[in-house]
Amino acid sequence: MSQDDAALNGIDFSSPSVARIYDWWLGGKDNFAVDRAAAEKLQELVGPDGRLVIRQNRDFLGRAVRYLCETGIRQFLDIGTGIPTRGNVHEVAHAVDPLAHVVYVDNDPIVAAHGRAMLTGSGRTGVVEADLRTPEKITDSPTTRGLIDFSEPVAVLFVSVLHFVDDDDAERVVGYFRERMAPGSHIVISHGSQGRLSEQTISEARQVYEKSTAALRDRTPEHITRFFKGFEPVSPGLVDVADWRNDAAFVEHSAGGYVFGGVARLV
Repeated sequence: MSQDDAALNGIDFSSPSVARIYDWWLGGKDNFAVDRAAAEKLQELVGPDGRLVIRQNRDFLGRAVRYLCETGIRQFLDIGTGIPTRGNVHEVAHAVDPLAHVVYVDNDPIVAAHGRAMLTGSGRTGVVEADLRTPEKITDSPTTRGLIDFSEPVAVLFVSVLHFVDDDDAERVVGYFRERMAPGSHIVISHGSQGRLSEQTISEARQVYEKSTAALRDRTPEHITRFFKGFEPVSPGLVDVADWRNDAAFVEHSAGGYVFGGVARLV
């Protein structure tokens, strides 16, 4: 039995997975009935804007990675990557520089299995199965050690993942990487917020996630800004993900405005 087969046999399919819910939102097929039920409940709560916001978050990731590649970053550590889908970090980065190194990290065995299958033979990408709350497991992984040199600038990506851990863990993990990153490194964060959603809506959304693999902790933009401590914000700072360096002639905005994103540089 392979490593992935053994891991998949141990999965509890009675609880929704955050990664598989996200996959459903993006129109993916790697989800199960329990995930779809949770995702459909969330869609019922937030309305049709839900898919729009998820797509905008994914597009923000792509724009951020392209920007970083164009500024010279050639190492990417994507924490909480989710199930592979369109516009993966390595695809965006390799379109600029085929020699860029990318490590994907997720604690869902299905994500790890898909990632390893997708990345076979590339030599410049890897997958680490680990929880972001144990960052030392990420940095000590042979995969990370083989692909990421923390003495050189690196981009650490926390895209739609910090809102699944509590305040202490979120600040501790970001601080852990900040202490190890070389000057010129960058951090990328997107994070859910209540925005213009009602308290009842956000409360019911939290209840859905409490039955999944991770509880939801929405935060205010002011709170999210604290995660960038020690970094210099890249213009335009922390904004609605739809607006971050988006040069489209028309930018569609959600009625809720509940995902914010930003990029910052370690000086």
